[in-house]
Amino acid sequence: MTKYLSTPTNAVLVAIDMSKHRQEVLIERPEGGRRRRMTVMATKDDYDRLVEELASMSRPIVIGFEATGNYHRTLAHKLLMAGFQLRLISSVALARTREALHNGWDKNDPKDAQVILHMLRIGATQVYVDPLEAGINDLQELSKTHEVISKAKTQTWHRILNHYLPLYFPEIAYFAGNSRSDWLLALIERFPTPSSITSLGREAFVAEAWTLVGRKVSKARLINDIYETACSSVALPIAEDAVAISMFRMIIGQGRSLIRERNRIEQIAQSLLADHQD
Repeated sequence: MTKYLSTPTNAVLVAIDMSKHRQEVLIERPEGGRRRRMTVMATKDDYDRLVEELASMSRPIVIGFEATGNYHRTLAHKLLMAGFQLRLISSVALARTREALHNGWDKNDPKDAQVILHMLRIGATQVYVDPLEAGINDLQELSKTHEVISKAKTQTWHRILNHYLPLYFPEIAYFAGNSRSDWLLALIERFPTPSSITSLGREAFVAEAWTLVGRKVSKARLINDIYETACSSVALPIAEDAVAISMFRMIIGQGRSLIRERNRIEQIAQSLLADHQD
């Protein structure tokens, strides 16, 4: 929720419209409301120039900006380290205020900077928390990466269930239980088609599948059920050395890799948060 934060009466107000490569800066001095525009490119020299310019004013500096992806993070951190007060502008509040002030939805960077300046003036801003300075950057990246890996793993799992298995081993999907488990993917990676199982014979298959299945209740029964399923499969008659099966194994390998990466992230999270008070 947008909070109304008091702004020092003698403060210089700085509105920054953030983007990937350039920032439109609008500076308003308290004396007479004089304004100055600057265009700051996303370079170290321009960032240093902006900091020097603001520091030379020898007044409290209050800077407002709208979060724009992650493009605002580097400049915001530099300004925070320079000792300036930072205010975050809600994207929703900015859009509504722009519509109210300009009687329309049309936007551009200079116009947004003017609206941000207005919101700074009336105090319709939020407190900006810099993740690096607050000590939560690692946890934030851990969470974001876990989300990315989990989504990619789910997409891969659905691709296997809905594309590859119906073609090359439809009945094996019956044994798919917990999607977090790696044992079924390990088994399919080794035995991607029913013929790759039946060609070995029951005893040889049981011996080779025993370590792949892992610790299971009624393990011998499960492996025998899989063998019987392979014997009565309606899968396409594709040779195990076909390019299509190589592609199938590639996707299975991708899924197993994502499972390992997700498990590693969860182990790191456990080590970081085990003693956390929250």
